[in-house]
Amino acid sequence: MVSSGLARIVIVLHTANVLHAFAIVEKEDIFRQTPCPAFLMFENAAYLADMSFELPCNCKPEQVTSVVWYFQKNMGSRQTRVLTDFDGTLVVDSSYIKVGSDMFRRFSIRMFSLIVFRVQTEDSGHYICGTKQGDFFYGYDVDVQASKGIDVAFTDKNQHPREDRDAKQFTVFTIFWDWTTCDRCNVRGEQRRIGLCYMKSAYLLKRYRTSTAEVASCGSSSIPKQFRGIIQNRKPEIVIRSCMKSCRKKKSSKKGEASISNIISKLGEKPWVPNVPVQFHKQSLGSGLIISCPSARPEHAVAWDKDSTRLYLTRYLTGINRSMRVFIDHGNQLHIRFAQLSDRGTYYCWREGQMVAGFRLSVVYESRRRRSLDDPETLYAVKVIVTSYVLITILFVVIHVVRCCLYAFKCTAVE
Repeated sequence: MVSSGLARIVIVLHTANVLHAFAIVEKEDIFRQTPCPAFLMFENAAYLADMSFELPCNCKPEQVTSVVWYFQKNMGSRQTRVLTDFDGTLVVDSSYIKVGSDMFRRFSIRMFSLIVFRVQTEDSGHYICGTKQGDFFYGYDVDVQASKGIDVAFTDKNQHPREDRDAKQFTVFTIFWDWTTCDRCNVRGEQRRIGLCYMKSAYLLKRYRTSTAEVASCGSSSIPKQFRGIIQNRKPEIVIRSCMKSCRKKKSSKKGEASISNIISKLGEKPWVPNVPVQFHKQSLGSGLIISCPSARPEHAVAWDKDSTRLYLTRYLTGINRSMRVFIDHGNQLHIRFAQLSDRGTYYCWREGQMVAGFRLSVVYESRRRRSLDDPETLYAVKVIVTSYVLITILFVVIHVVRCCLYAFKCTAVE
C-alpha cells in the first residue's frame, strides 16, 4: 500500500513538471509564431502624461534569453540611451516613483517587456527591443501628450468636446477612451473620459505602423514636419459627467456588535466614520502638501472628500481657475498650497468606486523652521521676488525714457 501511494505521488509530480515545461514551451511558441520584420518598423502608441505603459517585445529569435531596450529621441540620432542592466532583471517598485524623476529610475523589464512609470512628455521617442550586440527586433513610436493645458468639458454644464478640424491634406480629431467607473458609490460620483489627439493623412511616413490605416497620434514621428507646427495647438481632452453607483455589499458583522454600534450611533455618542485605515499627518502652517491615494494610478477613477464634503472635479480640478489653493491634478493627487488652519480635517480617498483610505491632517505653527532652496514655498517666494524686481525695473526704465523724450521735445520746441 505504501509503495503504491508513493508511486501515485511520483506520477503527480511528474505530471506537474510536464505541465510546467509545457507552459514554458507555450511562451516560447509565441515568439516562434511572430516572425521579426526584415525591415525595422515602429508601432505607434500614445499616452497621457503621468500614466504608465508597457511595451512588449513582440518578436525575437529563440536563442535570445534576455533583451536590451534602446531609446532614441529622434530617429537616427547618435544619442541613444540603453534601458537595461544587460540581464533583463531590473525591478522597480512603482509606489516609490515620483513625478519628474529621471527615466533610469522609472523603468522595469519583465518577461522581455519594457515598463515605464509616470511617463513625461520628454519620454516621447523611439523604443527599440534588441540585444547588447546591436541586433534590433521590434520598435515603438511613443507619443506622450502633455496634461498641462488640457481641454476639460463638463457634460453637466452642457459642455462638449472640440470639433474635428478638416484641412485639405489632413484631419485632426480626438479619440476617446472608455469611461472610467464611477469614482464614488451610494452618493453622486463622477466619471472621466480621456481623449488623445490624432491625425488622419495620406502623407504619413510609411516606416511607422498604425492600428488604423493613415491614422497616427499628433506627436508621432510619422507625421511630416510641415504638419507638426499646425497641429501642435491641439491638446488632449477630458470629459467629465455625473454618475450613481451602488456599493458592493460587505459581509455584515456579528449581530450583537452591529446592534450595539447602531444604538450608540443613534444616541450621538459615536458618530459614523468610514471603516478605512487612517493615516495621521502633521503639516506646518503655510507649507505645501501633496496627498496620493494608495495603490491608485493616474488612469484609475479616484475621488477625494474632506470629512463629509465632496471635492468634485467640477470645482477642484486643476486649471478651473488660476487662483486655486486646493486642487486635484490629472494624476489624481490632492494638492494643498500654503496650508491654513481651515485645512484641518480628515481627507478620504476613493479608488475605483470604493473608499480605501483616510488622511487625518493637523496644521501646526512652527516658530522656527529652516527652509532649503528645494522647498516649493522658497521657489515660489524667489519667483515672486524676481518677477517683482523685473517689473519694477521695466517701469523705472519706461518712466525715464518717457521723461527723456518729453525733455527732448521741449528743447526742440524752444529752439
